[in-house]
Amino acid sequence: MQRRALLSSLAALPAGLALGSLARPAAAQASLPAGWRRFEVTTQVTLPETPGPAQLWLPLAQTAGGYQAGIDLRWQSAASGGIVRDDRYGAALLKLDWAADQAGPRSLSLVQTIATRDRDGAASGLAATRAERAFWLEPSESVPVDGIVKATADRITAGIQEPRARLRALYDWVVDNTARNPETPGCGLGDVRGMLESGNLSGKCADINGLMTGLARAAGFPARDVYGIRTAGSGQFRTLGTTSSDISKAQHCRTEIYLEQEGWFPVDPADVRKVVLDHRLAVDSLEIRALRDRLFGHWEMNWIGFNSATDIVLPGALGQQKPNFAFLMYPCAFTPAGQPDCLDPASFRYAISARELTA
Repeated sequence: MQRRALLSSLAALPAGLALGSLARPAAAQASLPAGWRRFEVTTQVTLPETPGPAQLWLPLAQTAGGYQAGIDLRWQSAASGGIVRDDRYGAALLKLDWAADQAGPRSLSLVQTIATRDRDGAASGLAATRAERAFWLEPSESVPVDGIVKATADRITAGIQEPRARLRALYDWVVDNTARNPETPGCGLGDVRGMLESGNLSGKCADINGLMTGLARAAGFPARDVYGIRTAGSGQFRTLGTTSSDISKAQHCRTEIYLEQEGWFPVDPADVRKVVLDHRLAVDSLEIRALRDRLFGHWEMNWIGFNSATDIVLPGALGQQKPNFAFLMYPCAFTPAGQPDCLDPASFRYAISARELTA
């Protein structure tokens, strides 16, 4: 059965939360304004036909501010289900269920069309309500704001009064004191307290940008991770983009932090550390100094964001199970044989591809 979501009619988020809304511009199918790009992202999943019920969860692209807009969403599957939202964040998810006695392949084809444009925080800060700002100051299991997290943030920002300067001090500290570890599975765990207590500040984007989010909240800045996936090559460094249409392993999370005078402000210290490692550049090299400045307030939108649902609870999850990670950035399935490894697309049997639409 093929289904298409009428995206402009989807339910709104809980009061006070604007991130992740799937309300679409009325003219989304029309030609895009200058500076916008359009991507088609296709996800194919085939679960094993083992006896018993099965459930599949996929993150959906959000519409956010003036830099990303979902245009179209359609899927084909014999499963029952549809678009749901988690209770805490209102993140949009595709939830599909196969009954224990349901015959036939347990497969899905999901196609999303998303428009993006590069995000310059200095030119297009996104405002937030008081309730929204308060929400993104709250701690979560993975992002505490007390103890060693608060003490570290206080030490970094000691004696600095101006908000942007305080935020820059946190950002520079994260860039200078972390390292990308290519052996870290997936995007990392994002365990902020564990990183600081162990003194091991290496990892990948969920670790490094998660640390940025935690320190910012502890310093009094509303902050959130944005979990997503790269969709195209980069105009900055090769390693900050994809090299083929297969993006099954191109997941990447970023951070945005609220500044009173500028709104939601994009940063990405993890990508600075990625370029340092992959391109074998010194942190104080001219190339990295320029990139460090650029990624304090800029996102190249060869990437789409899904949600900011850290420590997500999947509503109606089979057996009240949890995903492999504290976030939903990969496909997630619950089957009679257990939860497939979301970091191994081949064994899970999923594939994600992207192409840029130019017509």
